[in-house]
Amino acid sequence: MPLSKEAIQHIEANAIAAMGTMPRQQVPTIALPKDMAVHNLERFAEQRARFRGEMLTASIADFASYVLHHGEANTAAFIDQERMACRAFFNLGTQAAPGHGDDTAMLLLKPTAAYSAVLAIAGKPLSQRELAEWMEDWAHCLQVRAGEEVLAVAAACAAVRNITIKAGSERTHTEHNFGAARSAMDEIEAKSQDRLPTELVVVTEPYDGLLPQTIVLRLSVITGEKPQLKLRWVREEAQHEEIAQDFKRVIQQEVGGSAIVTLGTFRLGE
Repeated sequence: MPLSKEAIQHIEANAIAAMGTMPRQQVPTIALPKDMAVHNLERFAEQRARFRGEMLTASIADFASYVLHHGEANTAAFIDQERMACRAFFNLGTQAAPGHGDDTAMLLLKPTAAYSAVLAIAGKPLSQRELAEWMEDWAHCLQVRAGEEVLAVAAACAAVRNITIKAGSERTHTEHNFGAARSAMDEIEAKSQDRLPTELVVVTEPYDGLLPQTIVLRLSVITGEKPQLKLRWVREEAQHEEIAQDFKRVIQQEVGGSAIVTLGTFRLGE
């Protein structure tokens, strides 16, 4: 009597299951009857087959300590200057013997409070009250200038709060034998009873552990029915690059020769 298809499949499944675990595998695996799928049995073992994981911190010192004590040969660290982050890979291996690249440490710097305040305000239109209150909040790390003169922060705040918009018009009419000409000029000027600042200078560490930066914010007044003020960050892009280079310098200094540090990002290929 011939066997049915279902019976044959049942016999095959039982034969495969009787074989037990698949031989010569670093991670214990077994082929089970249903669809002959391969299953990872590592979670049932007393220990993992290999170490892998991700350490995450915002502290340069703790990141460096972890890399120094956990790292192996060919440890590589990549600095993402857009995110001010550094990821270290401990098991990338080599081109001849590539690793899995799934044992990592991630350093994600948090901006200091003063630097966050600069990032939040630079380039945005502000009311007189908003700018004055911001200057009062950060007076401890702020220098105010009007040209070459250094102003007291309290006096500068008062000047910002008391801006007056003055408008004037001038009309000229000229006639001659063959025609006439007219010209008109409107002038709008922002003034204050006190001397208005031209630049705000903030001196602060951008991130904990990096060198202090001198950030120059140039003040401009947008005239209208109600004045608006704007702070332009002088050399903003160049200063971001300088901060990223300082970040790389600090990481290289802290981890010593235990990792190759590169400015850039890395993604494992499929």
